[in-house]
Amino acid sequence: MFECMILGDSIAVGVSQHRPECVTYAKIGINSHKWVDSNITKDLSSGTVIISLGSNDNEHIHTFKELLALREVIDAKRVFWILPANKQNISDNIETIAKNYKDTILKIPEVSKDKVHPTTKAYKLLSEQTK
Repeated sequence: MFECMILGDSIAVGVSQHRPECVTYAKIGINSHKWVDSNITKDLSSGTVIISLGSNDNEHIHTFKELLALREVIDAKRVFWILPANKQNISDNIETIAKNYKDTILKIPEVSKDKVHPTTKAYKLLSEQTK
């Protein structure tokens, strides 16, 4: 079992730059379906798991189903979900899953000009909140 694991999209990649001790399975631009399809068979056991998925999902992705399937195979003491800054319906789905598992929900405190990604300061803060 790993001490820390980061799963997800470009936001997860950004968080991983501030948490180099964590094993990272993340890819820029990936949606929830492609991430789950590529990684669901990995051992996702860890002391802490940080997840950022959903920002790249569209109306053809069944985000709730994908993220629930992911959460069902995670074995961790603590799980943190970083909510997408730009998709309220997906954030609502994530909050439902997180509350069911008593996971921690993190909102991006400050977004960059693209209205999706955290600022440098926000990446640092998100990283610190997961320690």
